[in-house]
Amino acid sequence: MTGKGIAMKELPIHMELRPESGETLYEQIYGFIRNEIRTGSLLQGEKLPSARFLAEYLQVSRTTVDMAYGQLVSEGYLEARPRQGYFVSAVEGLCVIEQPAPGRKQEPGVERGQAQRRYDFSPNAIDMHFFPYATWKKITKNILVDANSDMFSLGEQQGDAKLRTTICRYLHGSRGVNCEPEQIIIGAGNDYLLLLLEKILGRHVHVAMENPTYVRAYQIFQSCAYPVSLIPMDENGIRVDCLRQTEAQVAYVMPSHQYPTGISMPIGRRMELLKWAAEEEGRYLIEDDYDSEFRYKGKPLPSLQASDSNGNVVYIGTFSKAIAPAIRISYMVLPYPLLARYRQQCGFYSSTVSRIDQTILNEFIEDGYFERYLNKMRKQYRMKHDLLLGELRPFHRAFKISGSNAGLHLILTDRRGRSEEELAGQAEAAGVKVYQMRHFRMEETDREPAMLILGYGALSQEKIKEGVALLKKVWL
Repeated sequence: MTGKGIAMKELPIHMELRPESGETLYEQIYGFIRNEIRTGSLLQGEKLPSARFLAEYLQVSRTTVDMAYGQLVSEGYLEARPRQGYFVSAVEGLCVIEQPAPGRKQEPGVERGQAQRRYDFSPNAIDMHFFPYATWKKITKNILVDANSDMFSLGEQQGDAKLRTTICRYLHGSRGVNCEPEQIIIGAGNDYLLLLLEKILGRHVHVAMENPTYVRAYQIFQSCAYPVSLIPMDENGIRVDCLRQTEAQVAYVMPSHQYPTGISMPIGRRMELLKWAAEEEGRYLIEDDYDSEFRYKGKPLPSLQASDSNGNVVYIGTFSKAIAPAIRISYMVLPYPLLARYRQQCGFYSSTVSRIDQTILNEFIEDGYFERYLNKMRKQYRMKHDLLLGELRPFHRAFKISGSNAGLHLILTDRRGRSEEELAGQAEAAGVKVYQMRHFRMEETDREPAMLILGYGALSQEKIKEGVALLKKVWL
C-alpha cells in the first residue's frame, strides 16, 4: 500500500501492509519498525516520519500509527521529543542476536540486550496455577472413550444445544440474563462474534464506543468499515448526553466493569442508555461482560441485558477470563429481531468451536467443577486485590487509586503532573512493566493526568510485594 504524491525517498520506512496476514495493521507497523531498529536498518538518532505522514503513506488511520509509535516509545525503541517528532533510541545490544552459551538455555520471552522484565502487571493475564488440570484431563478422556461418530460431525451452527442450555441457566443465575437457548450463539472468541455481528447488523452501521475502550473491539469495528464515534466518560461511565449528539445506531459498552477504567455503571446511567436505545427503531447496545465474575464489594451487579424489556441489548461474554484464555469459547445472546436476521443472513455459517471442546466445557459446568473453580479463583484474586491495595497505601499522596471494586486491575492516577511515558519508563528501568492509559484512548482528549494500569491476576503475592516495592523507589 502506498500513498499518492509521497516520494519514497523521503521515507526511511519501506513496508507493505498485509491485511490478510492475521495481524492487525498497528501490530504490523510496530513489528516492522522494531525489527528495523533491532537489525540496524534504522540507526540511533534517526528521525521517523510523523504519524500523519506515515498514515497517509500507508493509507491507514492516524490512530493506527499513533498506537504503533506509542508502543515503540513505551518499550524504549523510540523517543518522542516535544514539537520535534519520533527518533530512534539508543538500543545497543539489540542489533546483535547472541547465541546462548553452550549448555545454557535462554530464558523464554527474554530478548538479548533487553533489560529483563521481572514483574509484569498485565491487566489481561490470569493465574493458571490453580486450574484443575487433572479434572479437565479426566473429562476429556471420558468423552473421547465414549465418543461416537456424531461427536466428530460439524454439529449445530449456533453451537451444541446442551451447552447453550447450560450457558442459558448459568447466565440467568449469575448475571440475571433473560434468554432462551435458541438466542445463544457460541463462537471461538469475542473477535469472531463481533465479526459475525457485523454480518447481522449490516454494513456501515454507525457505532459509538467509550473512550478509552477495548482496543481490539475498536480495531474490529474499523476493519468492518464502521464509522466509529468515541464518547467521553465521567465517573458513571459513558456520557449519554454526548452519545445523543452523534448519529450512532449501536453503542458498545462494558457497564459492569469498564475496560480499562474499571468504572461500574450505576443503575441510573444504565436506564439512560436503555432509553436511548428504545427511542428509535434499529438501535442496539452491545454489552461486553468480559470479567463480571470477579467482584469484591457487595453483590454482583446484574447485567444491562437483565433490565432490557425492549430487546435492544446484544449480550457478549467469554470463558477466557473465568477458566483459561486457551479455551476460546465465547457466547452471544441475540434479541429476537436480530436472531431472525441471523438465521436469514448467517445461518449457513458453521460453528467455530469443536464439538469435543463444547462437550468438555458443558460437563465441566454441569458437574459443578466450574462453580468450585470460580469460587476458588475469586478467593485467590480477592487476596491479591487486597494485598495490592495494602501495598499501595504509601502511594496515596502521589496517586489517586481507583477501579478497586471488580476485575483484575487497578488504576493509578498521578497527582504530581508527571507524564505516563515518564512513569512507565522509570518502572521499566526498574524491571517492572506497567500499562499506560493513553494506549487505550483512541482519540486525543483534553489534557488528562497520567494514568497507569496495574493488573495483578497472574502475579504471585510475593511478586506483587516486590514489584510495588520497586515502584515505590522510582515513583515516590
